[in-house]
Amino acid sequence: MESDAKPQVIRRVGALLRAVSAAEPAGASTSDLARAAELARPTAHRLLASLAEEGLVDRDNKTGRWSLGPELYLLGAQAATRYDISDAARDILRELARDTGESAFLSARRGDETVCIASEEGSFPLRSHVLHVGLRLPLGVASAGLVILSHLPDREIDDYLNRRELAERWGDEHSTAGIRDRIDATRLTGYCLNPGLLVEGSWGMGAAVFDSADQPAWALSLTGVESRFPPERRGELGELLLRQAHRLTQRLRGGR
Repeated sequence: MESDAKPQVIRRVGALLRAVSAAEPAGASTSDLARAAELARPTAHRLLASLAEEGLVDRDNKTGRWSLGPELYLLGAQAATRYDISDAARDILRELARDTGESAFLSARRGDETVCIASEEGSFPLRSHVLHVGLRLPLGVASAGLVILSHLPDREIDDYLNRRELAERWGDEHSTAGIRDRIDATRLTGYCLNPGLLVEGSWGMGAAVFDSADQPAWALSLTGVESRFPPERRGELGELLLRQAHRLTQRLRGGR
């Protein structure tokens, strides 16, 4: 294999594994995964078969659907000791859900995406079911992805928006101009608002959590139905999110 082809194979494998992960727990067909990873079906099948030999994916012999394999579980268990901050955030998520009645979530940045890694349901009987653990979304989409993108340096934001076209899949509200407007609004308050841009009537708010290098690596968010986010309540929820995000940032840096 030519040396310049190796990175391309790695990118393809990474895209396939992310597509399989997004299809959990039901799994997905080869054709579905090929579309999600933007690969030709024969290429996707060949790579999936090789990943299965290594235990990184499994295939159901009856349905033909692919799922994450046992080797990924073992690798993930080892990586969790370094990257998973769910335990450190658990009481904060519980407090957010208890104090607001909304569902609270913790998301982590993974390259150009965020992935939801922990959640706590609120007490309010009507809930938004858009976000769930394991869901991956691009930066700039939903409250977690927007607040993380907003706190990146301008150069990184420009680079990202120049190479990603989000409106085609996520709707006209996710045009570059629309996202830049929401970045400006987020930078004014410190927290972000997602006014039903993914699913009508499903609102969310988010605040960034920073790593030791002062980079926005995670986000806390609240989601609920539109009626729970009237103008007079948004400031209160935003300030609460900011306080809890700062508390988690300090905790991860060794504070209390």
